[in-house]
Amino acid sequence: MEIISGLLAGGFIGAVLGFIGAGGAMLSVPILLYIFDFTPQAATTAAIAVVLTAAISGLLPKIKSKEVLFKEASVIWSLGLVTNIGFSIIAHRLSDSVITTGFALVLLSAGTAMLIKPVAGTEKKIPIIWLVVMSLVIGSMTGLFGIGGGFLAIPVLVLFFKVPQGKAAGTSLAIIAINSITAFFGHYQNWSEVTWTVPIAMSIGAVIVARFASIKSGQMNATILRKSFAFLLYSIAVFTLLETWVIA
Repeated sequence: MEIISGLLAGGFIGAVLGFIGAGGAMLSVPILLYIFDFTPQAATTAAIAVVLTAAISGLLPKIKSKEVLFKEASVIWSLGLVTNIGFSIIAHRLSDSVITTGFALVLLSAGTAMLIKPVAGTEKKIPIIWLVVMSLVIGSMTGLFGIGGGFLAIPVLVLFFKVPQGKAAGTSLAIIAINSITAFFGHYQNWSEVTWTVPIAMSIGAVIVARFASIKSGQMNATILRKSFAFLLYSIAVFTLLETWVIA
C-alpha cells in the first residue's frame, strides 16, 4: 500500500512539474511530511531526489523541442552554488519549526508569483544583475528546503523578459535538475535518515507522468494552470503554518 501511495503521489508531482515546469518540491515536501510521516530534514532530502528525477524526465522533451535556455540555466546554477551548498550543509542543524515555517512562506510567495499576469512583448536578454539575484535566492531555497526554484525562475523569465511560457518551463526544469543534483549531495548527512522505499516509488511515478505532461503542456491553458497551482500552494502553506504553530 505504501508503494502504491508513493506511485500515485509521484504521478501527481510529475504532472505539476511537466505542465507548469515548477512546484515539484513544494508538493513533495508536504506529502512526505503529512502523508508519510517523514521528519522535515528527511522530507527535504527525499524531495530533492524525487524532484531531480522528475525534472530530468520532463526536461528531455523540452530539449528535443529546443525550449531550454541552457546558458541562462547554467549561469543561474553556477552563481547560486555558494548559497546552495552552504545552506545544504547547515540545513540539518535547523529546528523543525524553522524549516516548516520558512517553507510555508516560500509557498505563499510562489503562489503570489504565479498569479501575476504576464505582459506581452518580445523576448529580450536577461541582465547579469537579475541573474545574480535570482541565482542566489534559488540556491538558498534549494539548499534549505529542497526547492528547485522553478517557481521564481518562471515568473521572472515570463514577466520581465517576455520568454514564452514553454521555453520558460523548459529552462526552469533545467535549473531544477542541476540545482537538485548539487543540493542532494549537500544533504549527504541526512541520507541515512531517509527510508527510501516511498521516495523511490514517488520518483518512478513522477518520471512517467512528468514526461507525458511535458509533451502535452503546450495544449493546456497556461492561465488556468497557474491560478489552480497558486490556490493549491496557498492551501498547503496555510495548513503547514497551522500544523506547525497551532495544531502541534
